Amino acid sequence: MTLSVDQIVDRRALRKRVTFWRVISLVLLVLAIATLLATTGLFEKFSEKKSAHIARVKISGVITNDKPLLKLLENLKEDDAVKAVILDISSPGGSTTGGEAVYEAVRELSKNKPVATSVGTLAASAGYMIASASDHIVARRSSIVGSIGVIFQYADASRLLDKIGVSMNEIKSAPLKAEPSPFHPASDEAKAMINRLVQDSFNWFVGIVAERRDMSDFQVRKLADGSIFTGRQGVENGLIDAIGDEETARKWLVENKEIGNELKIVTWNPVRPSEQFFQNPAGMSKGILSRLAEELGLQFPSGATKAIKDVLPERLFLDGLISMMQTK
Repeated sequence: MTLSVDQIVDRRALRKRVTFWRVISLVLLVLAIATLLATTGLFEKFSEKKSAHIARVKISGVITNDKPLLKLLENLKEDDAVKAVILDISSPGGSTTGGEAVYEAVRELSKNKPVATSVGTLAASAGYMIASASDHIVARRSSIVGSIGVIFQYADASRLLDKIGVSMNEIKSAPLKAEPSPFHPASDEAKAMINRLVQDSFNWFVGIVAERRDMSDFQVRKLADGSIFTGRQGVENGLIDAIGDEETARKWLVENKEIGNELKIVTWNPVRPSEQFFQNPAGMSKGILSRLAEELGLQFPSGATKAIKDVLPERLFLDGLISMMQTK
């Protein structure tokens, strides 16, 4: 179809207007994002991380095989702007393998940067294991530390099955395969096998505490009966170094590790992208909103999985050996 001169002129004018408003919209969007970042303090956070500072890493809740946390600790080791690290720990413990992985990551980090721990509510079991990897531990007088030990839990539902008239039959390659089983009482052989496994991990736990706290194996075993201690008791028995808070840990770094007194403490968080972040636009938007809500101090729902974990105890999602203070 042949267009008239007037139609051609009108179309060109329309294109110019559309382009103009697209540019205006883009500029307004950039300004809105910049304003949002400025009001939430993100610009300041970015700039703080570029200059010399002390990194704060929060470790809270149940310890798991936390790959984002391990990646963060690795990045801190290589970041020249990070002059020291303070671990802010409030954890009852968790999986033994998760605690071991973070413990080793902290030990690697300490080869490049001094690391101190400030205990909040508690650092028990695997939480204390991680704290012991640092160069210095401080805690409040009423903080809880200790609970050095390992546990393996299993259920015995055989009496329940008998009551409802259900029997579970099995054919297996060897007597200890898939033992202990929840479908019948554990045999003495199965209990002995699990006990060997628990004792091996327990001996390793005792060994690292003895090494890190400069104590004898005998001294640690006297404390490693599962007992928990207040921060004040922890100073007396050698599990922690001093009573105090994060500022106490910072002063120790300044006085003993030649860290500048003027350095700020800046929080570093592990990058935890939503599982659906890259799968579709809706998931991406949700991931962005979740991160933004976190920066604003708001809670953002993340679906059914989070709801289930909020209702059920976190220890139900742990596999294998557990180094965790049991609470109800």
